[in-house]
Amino acid sequence: MAEVAFAGRSNVGKSSAINAITNRNGLAKTSKTPGRTQQIVFFEMESGHRLVDLPGYGYAKAPEHLRKHWETFITEYLVKRNELKALVIPMDIRRPLTPLDVTMLECCWDIGLPAHVLLTKADKFKRGKAMNIFQSVQKQLLSEPRTSVQLFSAPNKQGVSEARKALKSFLMEDEDLIAGQGA
Repeated sequence: MAEVAFAGRSNVGKSSAINAITNRNGLAKTSKTPGRTQQIVFFEMESGHRLVDLPGYGYAKAPEHLRKHWETFITEYLVKRNELKALVIPMDIRRPLTPLDVTMLECCWDIGLPAHVLLTKADKFKRGKAMNIFQSVQKQLLSEPRTSVQLFSAPNKQGVSEARKALKSFLMEDEDLIAGQGA
């Protein structure tokens, strides 16, 4: 079945985003300590599709050999996984588009994988400032038509409906193609 993966820097709210989007607290383990997710974790959805939690990149506290191992298997997963339909990249709105985020986006662009950016922790700013950052990031990514951006806050549930719609469109796109072939 089709799957959408979540990949982001450590401690940007990736697990909180998964929990908010699925409306299941505790589905993805949250922690104040960066780098707790150290393997690929698959979450089966009622539809049979999967959400995938990838280890955070940046891995501040992990040894160098472990960081290299994660980098290799995450890259292989992104490039070789036929079931993967899109990548959701949570970014802390206070520090969007870091070099690591841009590298992850470029990987998506190189392999033709759609990417959806969640500007997490949007509740940390007043609406006007959050919108300015959103518009700036959106403008920087404008040349990449398969990349979308949205504001998101897990505690306030801001952007949860929009994120669900994005996931549904990525997951159902494959089924629409299959259904269209029989017509």
